[in-house]
Amino acid sequence: MNNNGKKPVNFFKKSADRIKKKADRIYHDYDEKRARRDIIFTETIHKKEEPKEERVLVRSGIDIQFLVTVIALLAFGAMMSFSASHFYAEDMYGDSFYFLKHYIFFALIATAGTAFFVVYANPRFWKMFSFGVYGLSVVMLLLVLVIGTSGGGAQRWIEVGPITIQPSEIAKMAVIMMLALYMSHYQKEISSDHVFGGSVRHGVISPGLIIGIIIVLVMLEKHISGVMIIGMIGIAVMYLGGTKTKWIFLIFGVIAFAGAFLILVSSYAQDRVYTWLFIEQVDPLGSAWQTLQGLYAIGSGGIFGLGLGNSRQKYGYVSQPQNDFIFTIICEELGFVGAVLILSLFGFLIWRGFKIASRASDRFSQLVAYGLTVKLALQVILNIAVVTNSMPNTGISLPFFSSGGTALAVQIFEMGIILSISRYSSKKV
Repeated sequence: MNNNGKKPVNFFKKSADRIKKKADRIYHDYDEKRARRDIIFTETIHKKEEPKEERVLVRSGIDIQFLVTVIALLAFGAMMSFSASHFYAEDMYGDSFYFLKHYIFFALIATAGTAFFVVYANPRFWKMFSFGVYGLSVVMLLLVLVIGTSGGGAQRWIEVGPITIQPSEIAKMAVIMMLALYMSHYQKEISSDHVFGGSVRHGVISPGLIIGIIIVLVMLEKHISGVMIIGMIGIAVMYLGGTKTKWIFLIFGVIAFAGAFLILVSSYAQDRVYTWLFIEQVDPLGSAWQTLQGLYAIGSGGIFGLGLGNSRQKYGYVSQPQNDFIFTIICEELGFVGAVLILSLFGFLIWRGFKIASRASDRFSQLVAYGLTVKLALQVILNIAVVTNSMPNTGISLPFFSSGGTALAVQIFEMGIILSISRYSSKKV
């Protein structure tokens, strides 16, 4: 106690209090700064949901430019189908109009059936249709293996009365629509940064199963070109649907490895590749015959061609000229000008298809329109590449031109789906 009766002041205690107060202020300031920049401190436990933007479907007219282009290609296809096939049809069936009748029959049946869906079907219907056509494809591909008819060393067709159906053509469309449905439904998961629960599972594994089931069944038919087209279309839709680029490159790497392995173990594949690379050294009367005769036809057409119906190569040189190598007859009869005209029609149709897809009312419709247009573009490019010997001969048909009832009917129906999609858009309400 001091002389005044008070306790002595504890100097050290006061200093400690001051230091503590200063530290509290510093920590408080730091805590506020951290709270302003850290989501953990700023995000509320119960998020306030933002009001969803409501949109409604608006129906309008079909894309007339797309429709007119399809009609023009069908008219050209019918004309060239007859011109290329009349000698072969007379020789094989005793009726020079055999393939023209076949073409017109399937075109009319498919057009009549498709018109109904163009007028009445909406995006909701096409979503339900995706499940049905995919399931139907699987069943039909299984039936081919049991009761299918064979031809050219492959078992690919089912006979239903007078009609022969090739299920792999329906399966191509089914893969596109089922992938579009799946990838539009899981769009957020596909683009997420969570690898195994998101981008890999929903962006690679599940779409891969959708494609893989069909590919395995088509492989059992020994339909290599069908496997190739389905795989390429599937990867294209996966990419458009949001699968990350790194996984797309990984898939391409696996496919390249599998292709190289197939060539190494398959003498048939080795022969095809050797013929393609060294066609001048291959027996011109053997495996090189079809390709060489097609190249002769293209070269002899010149600028303006020999004239419609005046092909020489279709008289027993280009085998089955109405089929995969019909473009060579087009070049011979209509020349460079005719070939450019037909390719321009295809180019315009593809451009309009992409345009319709970009304006589609929803993600599903967009992916379907893109996928079907990519399928058309791929088949045109691959067919031209085969007949010009830019790639090995794999038996790929030219849409709207090559003979084949199922293929033609499905192509018309696919164009109808795109036209149906073109009728719908969405707007805010």
